[in-house]
Amino acid sequence: MHIILYSKQGCHLCEGLEEKLNLIDDVTLDIRDITSNEEWFNLYQYEIPVMYLVTAKGAVLIPRTSPRISVNQLYKTLQNFVSVTN
Repeated sequence: MHIILYSKQGCHLCEGLEEKLNLIDDVTLDIRDITSNEEWFNLYQYEIPVMYLVTAKGAVLIPRTSPRISVNQLYKTLQNFVSVTN
């Protein structure tokens, strides 16, 4: 699954989520630094980390997960989201 993660340097929640996503073999991760794009910054400055699932129909917002979620539970959550989205 292809995931877009909107993030920025110094965001500890973003860093924690990125680490967990990198441990999931099925995930292709595209990290987008919101400070590099004014539109992204305006959209997500108070919301990061923000994840999107990339599908054939476009990107779909993934509901926010708890920062305490385990890697295994994150994987299950993403799998469930993919099955509902497709």
